[in-house]
Parts: sequence; structure tokens; C-alpha cells
Amino acid sequence: MVLTARPPTKPDTFDSTLSGASVLIVDDEPGMRNFLSKILEPRVKRLAQAASPKEATQHLDEAHFDLVVLDNVMPGTTGLEWLAEQRRRGFFAEVILITAYADLEVAIAALRAGVSDFVLKPFRANQIVGAVERALDRKFLRRDNTLLKRELSGEGGRGPLLGTSPALEGIRKLLMKLAPLPTPVLFTGASGTGKELAARHMHAMSDRAEKPFVAVNCATIAPDRIARELFGAVEDDGQLRAGLFLLADGGTLFFDEVAHMPEALQAALLRVLEDTRIRPVGAEREVPLDLRLFFATNADLQKAVEERKFRADLYHRINVVGVHMPDLSERSEDIVELASYFTAHFSQALGMPPLQLDEETLLKLRRYAWPGNVRELRNLVERSVILGSFPDEFTGSGQITGPEAVENLDLVAQRHILHILDQCNGNRAEAARRLGVSRKTIDRKIASWAD
Repeated sequence: MVLTARPPTKPDTFDSTLSGASVLIVDDEPGMRNFLSKILEPRVKRLAQAASPKEATQHLDEAHFDLVVLDNVMPGTTGLEWLAEQRRRGFFAEVILITAYADLEVAIAALRAGVSDFVLKPFRANQIVGAVERALDRKFLRRDNTLLKRELSGEGGRGPLLGTSPALEGIRKLLMKLAPLPTPVLFTGASGTGKELAARHMHAMSDRAEKPFVAVNCATIAPDRIARELFGAVEDDGQLRAGLFLLADGGTLFFDEVAHMPEALQAALLRVLEDTRIRPVGAEREVPLDLRLFFATNADLQKAVEERKFRADLYHRINVVGVHMPDLSERSEDIVELASYFTAHFSQALGMPPLQLDEETLLKLRRYAWPGNVRELRNLVERSVILGSFPDEFTGSGQITGPEAVENLDLVAQRHILHILDQCNGNRAEAARRLGVSRKTIDRKIASWAD
């Protein structure tokens, strides 16, 4: 068996769909294998050759491929007979059949076997490249459509990771450090703090950024559908429907609310972590995967382990590295920036007139405790944009609006000092100590704001 990897550089003219794909060539003729390899190897991420159906089966047992280029006439069996057997065992790749004999009977058999395209011998290089591009385009378009439907059906954690507070800067540095590693990561923090958003941010900084990020909410999957949703299944027609594990192959799979994970899924996930393979429902073959796994919870998993609600062995496997997302009250410096972003975002997304953020409204937003964290702020702004005004408790009558209200240094200082005073229950001496200024400075500032 020959396994080759893509060279580190490739011409910019090569199709981006090919550049991330893995391809298996199955042909008993060395000359044809070498010809196809010479054409495809520089264009794809990973390419393997098989001189026989038996050797091809070994490749599929060892790794997942996006596409198989398959000769139909080989010693001992035909490509279509081999393909039919692989479908029964568990086979997800697209297939291009190359043959010198393409009568109606072969065409019908190929369609029934799920062949994506025919290429008749003899053929030119551009013909096989075109067929490969079309097959992969269809494959990845189906995958992207499936994932897009999932994205649109849920709230999700999308958008930029905003904020310049020390707490968030610390999170950014940690995410950057962890991004290039294959290690599982456990995101913790209260509901609404942005755990999925941080996970997406780290995925985007990794070498998997061009591959899918798939989020799974463990609390919303029906117990009787878990296996099929995650691992895929052989349908009644013999075709295999990919589950979320395979849809995320090459990228990142994010399990949210893992404390709600059913016991059966905990056991199955532990095996996936150990073997990096899955077995679709009804399939004989275990499919190798290339995945990074992220997990998130707002619960105390250690306590859940002690109460025997969560497997201890799984907890230790997923808790290799932790990222704790701070409450919004711990990064209150970011409230104004977030409110400004959400106001502009929802105004554009909903086609509604923009709300004016004056200095009084911003001060009230900054001084509020936000027990629901960033999600509560986001929902408040979205609702206010729809209704055309903020609720009474946040409505202001200030004269300064727009960027000046957000960035004016005196207003920034006012919001910060009053926030610290709130934290100190109005104790000016304690607030002055925390701010590193004199009590007289605090008194003078408050007097000037009262004028």
C-alpha cells in the first residue's frame, strides 16, 4: 500500500474543494494508478493507492476518504461488486467509476450502487479533475446544507468575541495557546457567558478553521435518536446517512450541556475518545475520524461525578484543559462595547431603525448586574430594537450619542468609577482604594457629575 501526502505548497489555481480532500485510487493497473496519482496528488490533501479490492478495503478500515476513484474491471471481482459489499459494511465516500465498458446495464447498476459519476477510458487529465471536482462539490454542498440547517434552527454562539477587559484578554491568550493543539477542552461558566462563542473562536484560530464546527446540545437530543444523530445509520435503501461525527470530520465537534448527557451516550463517547472511531447504526465497519472535541457545561461536573450522575472516567478524559468563562459582571468594562455592537447588529439584521445609545443609557447598562450575562444583554438589545426603545429602567435623556458617548474619556471614567462604587455599596473610601486614587478625588468627581 502506498500512502502519500500533499506537498506543503500548491499552485493557487487549484480548486479549494480538492485541497482539503482525501482520495483513494483503486485500480489493478500500475500505469493507471500512477497517472491518476500524478494528476490528483498535488491537488488534494491526502491520496492513497490500492492495487486490488482487498487492499482498498484495508485502506478504508484504516482511514476515512472523501472520494474513491474506482476501476470497474479488476481480477476476481468488479468495482461495482466491491462497492456493494462496502456499502453493506459502512461506506460514506463519493465514488467515480472509470471503465472502458459502459453499457446500459452497467450504468443502472452503478446508479443503484450510488456512483457519483462515470469517466470512460481513455480520458484526459482535465476530464478526471472535472469529475473529481463535481463529486466533491456535491458532497461538501450536502454537508454544508445540513450543517446550515442546524445552525439556523438554533440560537448558537456566533459572532465576534468582543471585549478588552483584563478577564477577556486572559481568555483570548489561553485560547490562542490551546488553538493549535489536538487536546480536548472543557469550557465552564454560567449560562450566557459565551462558552460556545469562545469554542468557535478557538476553532477559527486552529488549523481546522476551514473545516466544520458542529455544535451538539446534549439536553435537546431525544434519547432514542442519539445513536443515529451522532453516529449515522444505514437507511432502508442500504445507503448510509452521515451522523454529526462524520459531518464534523476534519473539524471540531462541540458538546454543550454535557452534564445532561445520557448514560448511554457517555459510554459511547468514552469509546470514541479512546479509539477515534465510530460505528454507524447497522454498519459492520468502524469509521476512523479526524476530530477535535470540545465540551461545555454550566454545572458542577465534579459534583455530578460524586453523585454518580456523570462517569468519572469520561470526566477525566474531557477535563484535560479547562477554559472558565467569566460572568459579565466580572468583565463589566465590556458592557458598553457589547451593547453598541448588538444595537448595530440587530438594526441591520432586522431592518429596523437604529437605537440611539446616549450617555445616560450607557451608564445604566453599565451599572446593571446582568445575572443572565451576555445572553441577557443581547436579548435586551434585540427586544429594544424591535420595540423601538429601551425599557424604562434603561431609558436615558442624555444629549451625547453615537461614538462620542461610547469613547469619551470623561464618560468612560464616570461609568467605571460609579460601577466600582456600586460594588463597594457606596463606600467612597473603599472605592478610592480599589481605584488607586484619593477619597477627595472621588468626592470631587461625584460633585461635578451632580452639577
